[in-house]
Amino acid sequence: MSLEKLSLDKRLGLNRYEIDSQSHIEVDQEKCSKCETKVCLYVCPAEVYKLEEDKIVCNHEDCLECGTCQIACHTAGMGGITWNNPRGGFGISYRYG
Repeated sequence: MSLEKLSLDKRLGLNRYEIDSQSHIEVDQEKCSKCETKVCLYVCPAEVYKLEEDKIVCNHEDCLECGTCQIACHTAGMGGITWNNPRGGFGISYRYG
């Protein structure tokens, strides 16, 4: 019996999300507007952050809960992102290996 090797996109497609109407990510627009690097736009593997009309927009529904954005923001950015774990019962459930 051989197992099919799944691509990253197919693996991520197996994950299950319980989406909360309350975001677990807060973006301080005042700090973000002063940030020159806007590192959150580049480090998030789920592309949760987008730049729209010179403002950082966060789509928390797609978050993989890795915390990379907060670490990068506080080391290479202006500290405008506050990331917390989602409320109990909400968030991502990884379903591959």
